[in-house]
Amino acid sequence: MALIACPKCNSEDINGTPQADSRLLIHCNDCGTEWLRGEARRDPGRPAVQTIDSLHAEFPTAAAVRHEIRERVAILESEFLLNRPEPDPEVADYRKRYQELFSRENLSTAPADDLLHFANSATIASPGNMSGLNRAWKTQGQDKAAHKVRESIEYLLYGPESLRLEDRLTQLIEGKKGLGFPSFNKEPLLTKVLCVVEPDRWLPILKYSAPADGKKEIAKLVFDLDLPPAAKTSWTIGRLATWSNDLLRSLVGNDIPNLQLATQFLLWAKNQPPTSRT
Repeated sequence: MALIACPKCNSEDINGTPQADSRLLIHCNDCGTEWLRGEARRDPGRPAVQTIDSLHAEFPTAAAVRHEIRERVAILESEFLLNRPEPDPEVADYRKRYQELFSRENLSTAPADDLLHFANSATIASPGNMSGLNRAWKTQGQDKAAHKVRESIEYLLYGPESLRLEDRLTQLIEGKKGLGFPSFNKEPLLTKVLCVVEPDRWLPILKYSAPADGKKEIAKLVFDLDLPPAAKTSWTIGRLATWSNDLLRSLVGNDIPNLQLATQFLLWAKNQPPTSRT
């Protein structure tokens, strides 16, 4: 692939995925441009090549939720809101603090202690066991580790504008660019960054698929929607994490616009027995 350059940005940091018709789908890892190379040999028994836009168009939408499921969810929402819990008083101040630290102006000087606290804190949402990150932090030293975490956050939030957020997310999670702090470049922590910066878009549900609280599992248990499994060649983790978030946000955000509260509802609703939904 070294002799091929991206027609948009001239980068040679590209990879190719063989297609059913013998062509290669070339993807530029710097700007996200995709194009086909080679001569097609059509096989009517095989599906056509899919781009990010065609994949997104195939991803389930709110319109796919059946009417009877919508009615059940509406009943659950009413029941939940009658006894809704009080919001965590720490969330607003925590979010404001880290929105300031993660801004373009302040990210380069964000204190190391605050970055480490963000990774270990369960405020907004718990990213899980951080023992590996804490070991790597100590091994590399505070200054170097903090610099690399800032690099991860900068690429996620402000990386090449020509590369979609969902693909920047994938690149960090899969380590394609060798950027940032590998122990920080995990789906839960990167999603938590997005929850802080875009609280009106991102639900604090930090994994696409997880037995207890994944977006994929919630979509099935609450809305009876089957979402696709992650696959590196097409349904990448960054795309699925982003699109499933936007789907769940569209399904609950109008009725429960506080996404912290909406997440509490979804986690509660998925555990309700079927008899309470009828």
